[in-house]
Amino acid sequence: MNWLDNVKWDDKGLVPVIAQELGSKDVLMFAWMNREALEKTAALGRAVYYSRSRAKLWFKGEESGHVQTVHEIRIDCDNDVVLLHVTQAGTDHEGHAQSIACHTGRHSCFFSVLKDGHWQGVDPVLKDPESIYK
Repeated sequence: MNWLDNVKWDDKGLVPVIAQELGSKDVLMFAWMNREALEKTAALGRAVYYSRSRAKLWFKGEESGHVQTVHEIRIDCDNDVVLLHVTQAGTDHEGHAQSIACHTGRHSCFFSVLKDGHWQGVDPVLKDPESIYK
């Protein structure tokens, strides 16, 4: 049996994926993979997701340069969620590490906190998204 056959794909052939930063253990993002994306991720050692809105494979960092190097792929006890341990790439114009995973220019996609009944952004924008996506 192929290892991909152990994954419990949803009715659209997708599985939810969490990207967690290897060093800090920060949860960087949530995305989806189809069978081809997970297979390519394992083969390349680079995160490849499936974009539901564009209905195609999405190589993380293909436009932004914020590539995710995959160190380990895990699956949960029910075989229906994948966890990637990644190193998040990304540098500013001076070569300083920015570690941006979110399309908003933040380190993590989970930058909003519920406070007093409202969502409040608490993490800084490290790079203007307009300068990331040209």
